[in-house]
Amino acid sequence: MATVIRLTRMGKKKKPFYRVAVTDSRKRRDGGWIELIGYHNPMANEKATVVDNERLDYWLSVGATMSDRVKKITGR
Repeated sequence: MATVIRLTRMGKKKKPFYRVAVTDSRKRRDGGWIELIGYHNPMANEKATVVDNERLDYWLSVGATMSDRVKKITGR
């Protein structure tokens, strides 16, 4: 199973809120996920981003890949 760390969209219309999720790469963007490891709110005044780095390191160590957007958000 190829796992990927990517964003899932939440929130209202024109007010997006994203969760950082570990999921199977064959699932849809907002489909089922294995684990939620953080969130990103681009609409907040300070662009709130929270990611559990311990879990992120674990998933990267077992072979998960990060999407380009998650790489940019986390700075890795």
